Amino acid sequence: MSWLFLFVAGLLEAGWAVGLKLTAGFTKPVPSVLTIAAIVASMYLLAVAARTLPIGTAYAVWVGIGTFGAIVLGVIFLDEPISAGRIFFLVLLLVSIIGLKMTA
Repeated sequence: MSWLFLFVAGLLEAGWAVGLKLTAGFTKPVPSVLTIAAIVASMYLLAVAARTLPIGTAYAVWVGIGTFGAIVLGVIFLDEPISAGRIFFLVLLLVSIIGLKMTA
């Protein structure tokens, strides 16, 4: 169950990372409230997962999922650039996340 909490926490991290851009410096109320809610929920789920998972693994996986998700969401919804280099390093990041899961 801890891994499920960690995965959802990572997805929420990706959401709040993209949400930060949409808040326009916390000047837009709705995106700001949603971003803050996602930050709180993400941190809470990370803390719950860290009760049973090693903190180094939990934190690295959380950040990795958040980073991977933020890049993908940025490309899809914010027209951020994608290149062969970015794809290569995203694949490396995904391999690292899976490797940490398999060795934990």
